[in-house]
Amino acid sequence: MEQTKKGFTLVELLIVIGILGVLASAVVVVLNPAELLKQARDSQRLQDLSSINSALGLYLVSTSSPAVGTGVTTVTQASGACDEAMTASTTAVRTTGGVGWVYVDFDELTGGSPLSVLPIDPTNSGNYAYCYNGSSTTDTWELTTVLESTKYATTEDLDGGDGGTDAAVYEIGNDPGLDLITD
Repeated sequence: MEQTKKGFTLVELLIVIGILGVLASAVVVVLNPAELLKQARDSQRLQDLSSINSALGLYLVSTSSPAVGTGVTTVTQASGACDEAMTASTTAVRTTGGVGWVYVDFDELTGGSPLSVLPIDPTNSGNYAYCYNGSSTTDTWELTTVLESTKYATTEDLDGGDGGTDAAVYEIGNDPGLDLITD
């Protein structure tokens, strides 16, 4: 009686490993993890600026004499983030009491600040930073950031279709024309 050997030959194993390698490469190319990370950071940017914008709106309607600040501020010291940018003190940059990078005292609101801290950009370097400008004369403000993913910056064109003055920057606020921060 002849004994049969069970198992795979070396050639069969190499073929299966090769096929798995090709499939893994195809998945990496299709999913593009670098672009997915950029989209996640952009999503965080949009959410952060929306939260700050909502808090500023609440501050404006809840305060008898609102002071939305003057001057352009940004959270990073990188050049190019915002023209004419000033940086809040690094120890107080995230505080909501009027000395953070948004010069508005959210702590004046009844019930306290709607934000526990002022958010900062997920990358917070180079051109990726949050910028703020407020005018106490007109009680208007503008928040800006640069989007880095193809999905948000090109496909959905959130930066070019936001009603602002700069097609390469996402702008949000209550200033008509969103032109408080100029390039």
